[in-house]
Amino acid sequence: MIIEVKIPSPGESISEVELTRWLVENGAIVTKDQEVAEIESEKASLPIIAPESGKINILVGQGSTVAVNAIACTIDTSVASRADAKNTSYEPAPQVKDEVKPKETTPKTEVTVVEGNIKVTPLAKQIMADNNLSVDDIINGLRRITAHDVELVKNQSNQITSIPVQSRVSTERVEERTKMSQLRKKISERLVSVKNQTAMLTTFNEVDMSRVMEIRAKYQQEFKEKYGVKLGLMSFFTKAVVEALKLHPMTNSFIDGEEIVTPNYYDIGVAVQAPKGLMVPVLRNVESMSFAQIEQGIQELANKARSGKITLDELNGGTFTITNGGIFGSMLSTPILNPPQSGILGMHNIVDRPVAVNGKVEIRPIMYVALSYDHRIIDGKDSASFLMDIKRMIENPETIMFGGNNLDKTLIGL
Repeated sequence: MIIEVKIPSPGESISEVELTRWLVENGAIVTKDQEVAEIESEKASLPIIAPESGKINILVGQGSTVAVNAIACTIDTSVASRADAKNTSYEPAPQVKDEVKPKETTPKTEVTVVEGNIKVTPLAKQIMADNNLSVDDIINGLRRITAHDVELVKNQSNQITSIPVQSRVSTERVEERTKMSQLRKKISERLVSVKNQTAMLTTFNEVDMSRVMEIRAKYQQEFKEKYGVKLGLMSFFTKAVVEALKLHPMTNSFIDGEEIVTPNYYDIGVAVQAPKGLMVPVLRNVESMSFAQIEQGIQELANKARSGKITLDELNGGTFTITNGGIFGSMLSTPILNPPQSGILGMHNIVDRPVAVNGKVEIRPIMYVALSYDHRIIDGKDSASFLMDIKRMIENPETIMFGGNNLDKTLIGL
């Protein structure tokens, strides 16, 4: 029985996707529920799952843009009962490769077949025949030939040997062109629209990280043993952001037509740099989460984003975003808004700096923080006060437990 496997729909508004890579070879035996390919849309990456076991026949080329519900491949289920259902996944080979690694049944020594002036191994010729590929197809699929490549071929011997890697400076000016992915296209569109449709402004402050670093150093091992995750900076900042949003509701708001919408919940987006672009998975109802739950949630979402397993539901929504450029060494930046949100907090690297403390100069670990906001609904006073509250709570983490309020004031009911 031949089963058609169609391109799944990543969302209601998406009509086409890019098939980024096949995880199995054409003609391989796949098993039921096995991931056979990956697709990428303007919102997320999704796997294609084999509905049944059998022999796969790939119909759509890797890197092609195809319509949703188009047939990506077929599976012959009758083969599954006659063949070993074990399938070996593979990673796509690099663009330039002299030979395809032979299977165990292939003799280690191969006689090179000459196709015109092109040398082709018997195994490579067989694979080309199975996939209806010519020598010209293979050559066209490689990167462009440079003068350096020509020199290598000119100087090599007539024997079939691998081309040695030579360190030589090339004066040739070349350009590489790579097709923009659907996700990168959407990111580009959103970034431009934010600049054009919002009155974005950024305010800055600096935070003394001494207390947070002291707590982390003191309880890191105990925290990790109990909860299975490290006590990071994100849980401190996420909790501080939620308490600051409670004090400044407009920072948790967004514009919808001619109305300002202010949610009474706090869904915090955490920017993650994935291999295919920036993604912002969302932690829901952070106001009810503990430090451990925040760290566990961020780790789980980050792993999904980096492995391409993130879902649309985990990317949609969010009332405020936090991005940490400090992990890449950034000292200062102006983070861009994640629409329709009106605020985003940028964290940066921690550097020992001389600061004045009680009239004396001391060396303290300092982080610069930035708040970008939509000036249409957030005034300068609110943005500065919001950032000051973040600074106050990070420098005195115990105040987070009391809504960011001073402990003395909380004690006497002020």
